[in-house]
Amino acid sequence: METLHAPWRIQYILGPKESPGEVSLFTRIGQSSDDIANLVVARARTCFVVMNRYPYNGGHLLVAPYRQTPDLDGLTDEELAELFRLVRNCQQVLRRVMKPDGFNIGINIGKVAGAGVENHLHAHVVPRWNGDTNFMPVVSATTVLPEALEALGARLRGAFNES
Repeated sequence: METLHAPWRIQYILGPKESPGEVSLFTRIGQSSDDIANLVVARARTCFVVMNRYPYNGGHLLVAPYRQTPDLDGLTDEELAELFRLVRNCQQVLRRVMKPDGFNIGINIGKVAGAGVENHLHAHVVPRWNGDTNFMPVVSATTVLPEALEALGARLRGAFNES
């Protein structure tokens, strides 16, 4: 089994966390109009796509409904359908822009399952490449992201607008 290292995520892990009753990070991002600062790359009627600020891999996208709910049971049929349409659209855009060899796609529900924002459901779309785990994390606790988040965000935003 290969291990995917993401040491830059320590900022997120050690940082303050929201309490379950608070307005979530995704609610705040969804309500904001500053898509560039918030790394939002696509918006639809009930859900939106945002780049992960602490990615496991370059191009790590998150799809979240505007409405805050902790799990799938809280979504309407329309929200559920749009969430998965956007997940599929993320795959298509990432294939076109970044040309990955595969994807990890998933939803973590509850703290024990690894949900970092457990009060607001969101799906992860992580592009993967053959050999994307290499000697850098092992030797120097460093992961190489080949492109700055803002630059990649601009490319992805353009690709979403085309699709």
